[in-house]
Amino acid sequence: MISRYTLLFFLLPFTSALGQLANPNSLTVSIDGTSFTTQPRRIRIGNYWWVTANTVKPDKSLRLWLGRYDGRDVLEPGNYLVVDADNPDTRDNKRRIEDLGTYKGFAVIKYVEETKSPRMEYHVGKSQNGDGIVTVVASTDGLLTARFGGTLAGSYWKERASATVFGGMNRLVGKLEDKAITKASGYDSDIDPEGNGYKRLDKKDQVVLTNGTFTLQFKK
Repeated sequence: MISRYTLLFFLLPFTSALGQLANPNSLTVSIDGTSFTTQPRRIRIGNYWWVTANTVKPDKSLRLWLGRYDGRDVLEPGNYLVVDADNPDTRDNKRRIEDLGTYKGFAVIKYVEETKSPRMEYHVGKSQNGDGIVTVVASTDGLLTARFGGTLAGSYWKERASATVFGGMNRLVGKLEDKAITKASGYDSDIDPEGNGYKRLDKKDQVVLTNGTFTLQFKK
């Protein structure tokens, strides 16, 4: 059986090649007053296509999902109403989308930051219902540019002792592999703490995004 170490040895050249692919995309935003700049990508996570932007040391991931009230993905010029990341399709949100006619669809924003390495603790921010807007415009050269910002509901997560103990070396190696993939390829790998052996702490705060813009090459 191939060990996880051996798998990582063969995987790194592949992910390094991915990271070297031309990426004309750009994203910049101030997160709690600190500049966050990187090259975003549009990738499928679960059932949805997300615009995801990542950096390392510490690992950080900013994700945006743009979709319709019926749950379909969409990435087209227009205004998107920023909604609750955990419960986007409420009756009131649907009404605002359908009745007002001013929004193309919903926008969901999620931010994850590693606060203790290797991925022992996290700070997570999620968008809430409000009046926030993501505005997407198209250019003649096939690029989409978006403006965004807002205040996310912040929470803190810590790895459960049971996950650390029973996961043992395999869990540690797995986290190091994921960090290596994220660094080499530019794609976040298993960075989300929810449902992954972490517990949510009582501490809460806000994550403030200001002056956010991203440019994304998009082919239909």
